[in-house]
Amino acid sequence: MINAIVFDIGGVLIDLDLSRCIHAFQTILGFDRITELLDPSHQKGIYGEMEAGRLSHEHFRELILAESRPGSKKEDVDRCMGALLLGMPEETAALVNRLSERYPLYLLSNNNPISMARTYEIMREAGVEPDRTFKEQFISCDMKMRKPSRQIFDEVVRRIGLPADEILFIDDNPENVDAGREAGLQSRLYVQGTSLALLLSDL
Repeated sequence: MINAIVFDIGGVLIDLDLSRCIHAFQTILGFDRITELLDPSHQKGIYGEMEAGRLSHEHFRELILAESRPGSKKEDVDRCMGALLLGMPEETAALVNRLSERYPLYLLSNNNPISMARTYEIMREAGVEPDRTFKEQFISCDMKMRKPSRQIFDEVVRRIGLPADEILFIDDNPENVDAGREAGLQSRLYVQGTSLALLLSDL
């Protein structure tokens, strides 16, 4: 039995384009070292530190700008980071709104304050109001822990207040899906570009 659903954000609810983000950092900021930080699965270096809540987003911007083209501004950093996020498909937005009428929905994401600001804008543009649709949002930078650690899954289960096997977890990273399953959650792998509605058709 499923009594709650936990969604990853990037690659599940919002489509991602890593190459678009890398291109933005290189052309707008002249920051070529972005390829050392961005990863399809888990961000590295100062990007990963920000996601883990060990580096503030203000300090992150400063470190990026210190290696960027003279005259670059913090707004440019935010713009480049936003280039990673393509948008929320209309079908996905409609599905999430329908599911929210039947299940308590949650978000669980390795993320940071800069990207989350744009994420909320994208959701609202698609017709999904984050604070009404999702009962709670488990964001790595706030929790100071990241997927696929067992610790973050145990904390999510504790805060939801249901048995782990009554919680459905959807993620696009096989490592995170396996970790969720090991923590006792019903876990499903979503592949970006496929139908999320089809994956959840049994609901």
